[in-house]
Amino acid sequence: MRTAHRISLRRLAAVSLIVGVSAFHAQRVLAVDRLVGLHSAQVMSQSMPWIAQEAGLFKKYDLDFRLVFIPSSPVATAATLNGDAEIGVTGAVGNVRAYVQGFTDLVFIGGIKNILTHSVLGKPDIKRPEDLKGKKVGVGRFGGNTHYFVIQALKRLGMDATKDIQTIQTGGGPETLAALLSGNLDAAGLVAPGDSAAAARGYRYVINGPELRIPYGAAQFVTLRSVITKRRAVLGRFMRVMAEASKILHTDKNFVYKVLGKYLRITDTKVLDAAYQSEIPALERRLEVSEAALQASLDEIAPQDARAKSIKPQDMIDRRYLVELEKSGVFDK
Repeated sequence: MRTAHRISLRRLAAVSLIVGVSAFHAQRVLAVDRLVGLHSAQVMSQSMPWIAQEAGLFKKYDLDFRLVFIPSSPVATAATLNGDAEIGVTGAVGNVRAYVQGFTDLVFIGGIKNILTHSVLGKPDIKRPEDLKGKKVGVGRFGGNTHYFVIQALKRLGMDATKDIQTIQTGGGPETLAALLSGNLDAAGLVAPGDSAAAARGYRYVINGPELRIPYGAAQFVTLRSVITKRRAVLGRFMRVMAEASKILHTDKNFVYKVLGKYLRITDTKVLDAAYQSEIPALERRLEVSEAALQASLDEIAPQDARAKSIKPQDMIDRRYLVELEKSGVFDK
């Protein structure tokens, strides 16, 4: 009887252990939080969610993250305001314009790229910026980052984009590259790795954008203050994931190349090397959002909407997550 009793106790202990382990895993399953995000460009500077997905970082931090591609800044901003997405990885200008119009629930919580690194590449016979006069120059979308870059770059070189060139809207970076390679454009505004892909096919750098270092919120993390109130901890875990993805982006280029090859279908190592070397110096290692970058958007909007003159960049920024990440030491590990 004593032996049978001991066996029963052992079985009971084993069952209890199994039940406990099952309950633990059930709690972990229940603890997984769903988060919907969006991005507005298929480029290296917005690749960190891809990197995080492929590295298993969302799973590591119990996040079921769904990323939606919306190739339009105004539409992406509307999606955020409507609650269709809780976090955006996108250019600043659409969000800044909405903020100026009174949608002050929008807030920037981190940055990826605070300068423009686009370039203008053209056919071999286009050797100087002046040779662009009268030519068809492609941009992704009117009002987007590429369009703004072309306007500002030509302005710095004494030209007027509204008079000196024919600006053609293509829809996005991959579409711009395809239009250039097919001969439908004379030149195009492109960013890594699209510019490197064009250069590998014989197109010439007419304007080297990274040398100009034009301040602009090219890629930022944006959300709503109301979302922070409701899901502060969840967004905190997301930013932790982005910090670790940023570390991978800056230190493990072979892994980054695999990710870009999968999502952008670019596998030429020479193209990826050229893109990586030109883009990485412009990306924020510590996810800092620059006030000068947001001020550039305010300055762009001010001539059409005087309300932009009364807004300060710091009004649109919440650095709580950046402070938490710095205190955690994640950037230095």
